[in-house]
Amino acid sequence: GMVPYQFTRVNCMDNISPCQRVKGSGLYLKQVMLHLELKSDPCNIGECVQGGVFVSELQLDFFFSSSMKEKLMKEDFTPVALLRYFKQPVAGTRTATRAADYMETTLNLLKEKLQPTIKGEFNVTDVLTPVQLEVIYRMTGCAQQNMEVKCEGRSQYRTITGECNNRRHPTLGASNRAFVRWLPAEYEDGVSLPRGWTEGKRFFGFTLPLVRKVSNEIVRFPTTQLRLDHQRALMFMQWGQFIDHDLDFAPDTPTHFTFHETVNCETSCVKAPPCFPIKIPRNDPRIKNTNDCIPFTRSAPACSMGSAVREQINALTSFLDASMVYGSEVPLANKLRNRNNQLGLLAVNNRFTDQGLAFLPFVKMKEDPCLMVSGKAQIPCFLAGDTRSSEMLELAAMHTLFMREHNRLATQLKKLNPFWNGEKLYQEARKILGATVQIITYRDYLPKLLGDTFRRALPPYKGYKSSVDPRIANVFTLAFRFAHGSIPPVVERLNERHKPMGSKIPLSKAFFAVWRIVMEGGIDPLLRSLMGNQAKLTTQKQMIVDELRDRLFDQVRRIGLDLASLNMQRGRDHGLPGYNSWRRFCRLSQPRNEHELSVVLRNTNLAKKFIQLYRTPNNIDIWLGALAEPFVRNGRVGPLMACLIGTQFRKLRDGDRFWWENQKTFTSKQRQALSRISLSRIICDNTRIQKVPRDIFQANRYPTNFVSCNQIPKLDLSAWRLRNAEKGAE
Repeated sequence: GMVPYQFTRVNCMDNISPCQRVKGSGLYLKQVMLHLELKSDPCNIGECVQGGVFVSELQLDFFFSSSMKEKLMKEDFTPVALLRYFKQPVAGTRTATRAADYMETTLNLLKEKLQPTIKGEFNVTDVLTPVQLEVIYRMTGCAQQNMEVKCEGRSQYRTITGECNNRRHPTLGASNRAFVRWLPAEYEDGVSLPRGWTEGKRFFGFTLPLVRKVSNEIVRFPTTQLRLDHQRALMFMQWGQFIDHDLDFAPDTPTHFTFHETVNCETSCVKAPPCFPIKIPRNDPRIKNTNDCIPFTRSAPACSMGSAVREQINALTSFLDASMVYGSEVPLANKLRNRNNQLGLLAVNNRFTDQGLAFLPFVKMKEDPCLMVSGKAQIPCFLAGDTRSSEMLELAAMHTLFMREHNRLATQLKKLNPFWNGEKLYQEARKILGATVQIITYRDYLPKLLGDTFRRALPPYKGYKSSVDPRIANVFTLAFRFAHGSIPPVVERLNERHKPMGSKIPLSKAFFAVWRIVMEGGIDPLLRSLMGNQAKLTTQKQMIVDELRDRLFDQVRRIGLDLASLNMQRGRDHGLPGYNSWRRFCRLSQPRNEHELSVVLRNTNLAKKFIQLYRTPNNIDIWLGALAEPFVRNGRVGPLMACLIGTQFRKLRDGDRFWWENQKTFTSKQRQALSRISLSRIICDNTRIQKVPRDIFQANRYPTNFVSCNQIPKLDLSAWRLRNAEKGAE
């Protein structure tokens, strides 16, 4: 952890002043005394600020270490502990979130102590001088987080962190930086409290409903009514999650204890930062005790200087750069590589293989949910570029597939250019794989998602623009969760004849169950299911299956989570404005009442339910409001989702200096070769599967819509043979 800063003794500290007590106050911020009103106070506020920071560091260090010590022991193996495992930030992210935590706690503390001296509501940052703010900023470690980056030379490869992509603003799109906001944050206190924190507080004249009540009344549906999507394969859902994990991850606050009492967010229902528990409404279909709650920890804040408005942190690079394969921080990127030779390979599992084909390496972690669900098999989670790779079996299969493709590319490139060293092979293979992810997403996936709005959202590429901001917008992290509605309640595996292998696994029994990949047939049966089965259809009557709404991470000890409630609570946690603000942002009509809402939703019954719960369309939580809209033509999201997602993907393309079609990224011969790649071909090249569909995101029936792999174009790497490759590429 961070070392608490050394303080020089200040003369005034020799008198027993309020600040003296601060220095000795150990864990509790409550004892920070700021007697500003005492003119005779020998200690000025600046020194008190130092004391305040010192204490908040001590206190947070205590919380962080206890958070880390409380391991996921067998007894404590709860869904929340599982979620926690994912949402725990990795090394660099941890340092960043911790600094922001120190900053926030110090400011909260100062506010608490200044409250008696100032009448009414106030922002503590307005009361402190710029010099005092600077002191806090420096001492909490925030200044270090936001240091400008120097970009040396002109590398032909992306950095792992995404820094220096934009040479004028080197941190744009880099990992461990704040999300950008397309609309100003809306917090209850204008600064950081989520809307719905204070019971009875009104917005546009009305209180907000409990998210679990909304989930019960609008999202819930009987599984017997489940409808599949006759036009979209399950792979369409899976690609969405895979690329989402390339683009964004908002880690939880690393402490899961409240900052005043030692209350643990996982086990208690006390509402105190960073805990924002989801309350249980009366007559809940599953949870009978209304004093219970679904635990929820707020996303970690990002360091901010001056502006005290809470921003969340994106632990990943914004760019679509295959960071879920390579990592978004240098230490992780290095850990993922095989450094034993000069072959440019990614590390593979040395204990097990998939009939001779590689598995991902295992993580070495004390808290490992995969180990726990694997019982006697004792199979740990996989190590990949994104921490969530073992969350779902199909997701783990995709991570495995792309690790193999990197190694295949590096091996082929070595044959073409025997004199290339390991670094060159790794970077060239990484560059090709990054382009592959971009092509599959923009050519194959987005048109099927955005339907007829695709052309408007993404007109033909006109080259890199350094003025375009490529950062992920805070709202996108919720909008892109539309795909939660397309996840079926079971995991199925298919054999070579596309017949089910064993019985279907309920989704809630499949979280983290990567032992089933290692012990029960590898990734091929899962990939066959992704290609041969259909996605669930999201409709206004069937939004999210109960496996996700009642049994998320349900290795039931404490309580199964509700993904719909988590999504809505997360929107409030992030200070995202309501439904109509985003409709306005997208230049869509803003329904003011039940009738107008029923016109937008083309559904009087649903509009009625929304108004009964929210009273005004202004207050509808963005994720649900956008999810409830009827699809745009030929697409799988409504107009609001299409606008938010389309806007984001345009910025990710035009604001990426290494975009695959940028003239400087590849030679024209290389671009020509790349345009033939496909996800189907990657499956052919890296598995034992011999029959694949030509159009992989379309719903396909076996064997009718499947062709033999020799009919799927191969990537011709001859354009990378050095004599050909020298010309044209930087």
